[in-house]
Amino acid sequence: MAATSSRRARRTKNEINMVPFIDVMLVLLIIFMVTAPLISPSQIDLPSVGQASAPPKGYVQVLIDKEERLQVREGSSSKTAQTVKMAQLAEQVRQLQSASSPSEAAKVPVVISADKTIKYETVVKVMDTLQRAGVERVGLSVQTSR
Repeated sequence: MAATSSRRARRTKNEINMVPFIDVMLVLLIIFMVTAPLISPSQIDLPSVGQASAPPKGYVQVLIDKEERLQVREGSSSKTAQTVKMAQLAEQVRQLQSASSPSEAAKVPVVISADKTIKYETVVKVMDTLQRAGVERVGLSVQTSR
């Protein structure tokens, strides 16, 4: 009978021992709690806006309003802007560039002026459309801080 009682005591358990797992997790938690205050949040250094030595003599201006409508006009003139769709933007810009300077139409800069409430994605689409059409000089109009 003594042999049968010792066999019952040696029986293996069918459950997982969670104590080592909990110990490891607590150590990791303590490490993260200690190192978290030491990590500084990342900061993005944005470029500052400077003034050009001289503004361009002739340029084409693309205006993007609050409703994301595109308007194109010759920048140096006081004519009213023509409303265009994204598909016709490159063609309209090319016409104004050639009217401004027929010999160097591709070198006439294009300035994009956008309302501050529109999505950045819209401005990038306009820039991409112009660059795919072969416009070499595309810039953004900004308001300098006072």
